[in-house]
Amino acid sequence: MKRRMIISLLCVLTAILQTTLVSYIQIASIRPNLAVILTASFALMCGKTTGMTVGFFTGILLDFFGGGIIGFYALIYMVIGYCAGYTYRIFYDDDIKTPLLLIGICDLAYGICQYVTTFLIRGRINVFFYLKRIIIPEMIYTAIFAVFLYQLNYYINRKTRGTYY
Repeated sequence: MKRRMIISLLCVLTAILQTTLVSYIQIASIRPNLAVILTASFALMCGKTTGMTVGFFTGILLDFFGGGIIGFYALIYMVIGYCAGYTYRIFYDDDIKTPLLLIGICDLAYGICQYVTTFLIRGRINVFFYLKRIIIPEMIYTAIFAVFLYQLNYYINRKTRGTYY
């Protein structure tokens, strides 16, 4: 019960930070994606079900806070959490490279999904421009933030599980 409350609080905190304070640390209108960091971190550490749940609740909160179509971000983050949960078996607690690679891949998938659903459907087919100007820089910026936030998520996961590796 304590673990669920803490993860729920992390989802709410991530959604609030993503929609408010992250805009103050943007560089060239590129923001780090804290929701991808949270979703991919818990999917890697806990598996598909937890990753999917964290992704859904963080996404639905982003839908409510950010406006737009309700369920859009919830669906994207839920799929990202589920797919990232497949890497649960290769999780090593002393290695930071695997989580950073996974978070980068998840952010790339998020950017491509967002491009397809918001720009490609409207006829904007210049995918390389969008990839070069938005998706890749956001992936790098998110990976830089993931170095610090993943350690925090790992610590919280270790303490709430009661297992000390």
